[in-house]
Amino acid sequence: MIKILINPEEAELEKALERPVRKLKSIKKIVKPVLKSVKKKGDRALFRYSYEYDHVQLDSLIVSAEELEAAEKMVENSLKKAINLARENIERFHRAQPAPTVEIETTPGVLCKRKSVAIEKVGLYIPGGTAPLFSTVLMLAIPARIAGCREIVLCTPPNRNGKIHPAILYCAKITGVSKVVKIGGAQAIAALAYGTESVPRVYKIFGPGNQFVTAAKQLVAEQGVAIDLPAGPSEVAVFADETAIPEFVALDLLSQAEHGADSQVLLVTTKKKIAQKVIEKADKYLEQLPRREMAQKSWSNSTAVVVEDEKKAVDIINNYAPEHLILSVKNANEVAEKIINAGSVFLGNYSPESAGDYASGTNHTLPTNRAALAFSGVSVDSFVKKITYQTLSEQGIRNLGPAVEKMATAEGLTAHKLAVSVRLQYLKEKDGDK
Repeated sequence: MIKILINPEEAELEKALERPVRKLKSIKKIVKPVLKSVKKKGDRALFRYSYEYDHVQLDSLIVSAEELEAAEKMVENSLKKAINLARENIERFHRAQPAPTVEIETTPGVLCKRKSVAIEKVGLYIPGGTAPLFSTVLMLAIPARIAGCREIVLCTPPNRNGKIHPAILYCAKITGVSKVVKIGGAQAIAALAYGTESVPRVYKIFGPGNQFVTAAKQLVAEQGVAIDLPAGPSEVAVFADETAIPEFVALDLLSQAEHGADSQVLLVTTKKKIAQKVIEKADKYLEQLPRREMAQKSWSNSTAVVVEDEKKAVDIINNYAPEHLILSVKNANEVAEKIINAGSVFLGNYSPESAGDYASGTNHTLPTNRAALAFSGVSVDSFVKKITYQTLSEQGIRNLGPAVEKMATAEGLTAHKLAVSVRLQYLKEKDGDK
């Protein structure tokens, strides 16, 4: 049963809102040998782990063009229509994101510029176990393509027949994925990080995964491979007042709870009656969910907090820094302006978190476990680097040079000073020849 806290003390609230702890230290001990083996043995290790962990004997690691074509025919037309609507909205929102090149003369003769340059090779990890997350293909491949990434490599685990879920393959095909690899788990992260005979090495790895995938991403990040976000169990917070519809709120909370047993949901309200009605509705719907066992564990570890006013509610939310935040309150736009820590915000009674997960256009790859205090969700910016440029003319080095000489001398960096001084001397002599 979900806990209800009435105006809790800070210490009690903090304990109640602790994220589920993952024993990553012990998991990393299991993952390290997998990374090492893939790095050393390449495809041979991948075939072995596919048999050992996924119980499948693969003939090839790479999805063929024929398999992509066959998968497209297996996806029913109504689902294709829904996927394509989502793709159009995601593309529309993400095409508006690329930052323009910035060019400015900071001092007469000193021109500075910054532009976005795509990361050449990126890897996308798509879970395919308890839920084949084909929507995540859209969320990652679309901004990668818009950013201009040259190579987009997707890894996802096959079933015991060596097949990938057809909707995952269909999404990969329509979004321009370069290569689909039939590998899951930590071994997939290793293949993307180090490269094998079949899998290209990439420069940045994106995508959610189980605790082994999370540990593998953290370990390769320590070795210099970029990753998208600090990962953790999925989560949602809902702030509801008397205008909220309890049935809506209940299903918003359960939408997150059904992700996994370690997912976390939080209800914040100024009315105890609202909390009670939401819990009553949620308990009813919980019995109808196919993933009820998983959702029940998450639900029983979650919390409803009743506070005296909106200010206290906003303070709790900003401190919690949820991955998803739903504002089911009468003044949702006004409250949204006060939110400074959240991955993605859903305003009003008709904005379920499910809309953002699939088809509104925003990205569902978001910071969890309080990472929203400092991290943003995935966007086109995630797939680019910002490179700066500067051009100093003769006038520019004359104007800027003395300041640089002075600062370099003060820091004791003589070569830095001389790099400017010789140029100024050269120009002085050049002017003397005229």
